[in-house]
Amino acid sequence: MEKAIISKLTKNFEDYANQADGVEFWYARDLQKLLGYSKWENFAMVIEKAKEACKNSNQEVEDHFPEVRKTIPMPKGATKEIEDYMLTRYACYLIAQNGDPRKEQIAFAQSYFAVQTRKQEIIEERIALMERFTARQKLVDSETELSKLIYERGVDEQGFARIRSKGDQALFGGFTTSMMKNKLNIPKSKPLADFLPTVTITAKNLATEITNFNVIKMRNFAFLGRQKDGKPFIY
Repeated sequence: MEKAIISKLTKNFEDYANQADGVEFWYARDLQKLLGYSKWENFAMVIEKAKEACKNSNQEVEDHFPEVRKTIPMPKGATKEIEDYMLTRYACYLIAQNGDPRKEQIAFAQSYFAVQTRKQEIIEERIALMERFTARQKLVDSETELSKLIYERGVDEQGFARIRSKGDQALFGGFTTSMMKNKLNIPKSKPLADFLPTVTITAKNLATEITNFNVIKMRNFAFLGRQKDGKPFIY
């Protein structure tokens, strides 16, 4: 039964969504009905609480609760101007959180927004994970390329480890790879990059790619000047 009510609320809520310049919004008068408030005066008090919560969250109230005026028809051809708001999804969430929890519609609205918030968190977590995976794979590729380049120049594995440690030392303000592992309590057998934030992995990859470029440039320079049929060539 609860799932059916939440499903209905979800459909109704999304059906009332409007668009302006590519931004979705809901009119407060529509939300008032959805949340079971018969009197605007009572619902306006909830909106004020939500605006205060918005302000306390260091958000611009006008960005989420812009006030608008509407003209509605009255009996005998008369009209009346009424107060309304164009609410963002965040504003609707704050209103639900500050509504009367004894109202069934408010209780289910809070459940709805809790589910939506968790869905958004999961999406953001997956995006962050994919970004990290991509950055880590790029680093693996660039370090593999570096190892091939320096092995061609007669550098062994210990020499390669020293070169990488020097790179880390430059990246981490004087801390070598070993020192960084000690600082972050990383086991010696584990790669440092597996424990770094995505932005640092990206920086480390950029540094490695620059090193690759310089090694190739030095290798080409070493062969520059060799003559063949009177013409210089690059290996």
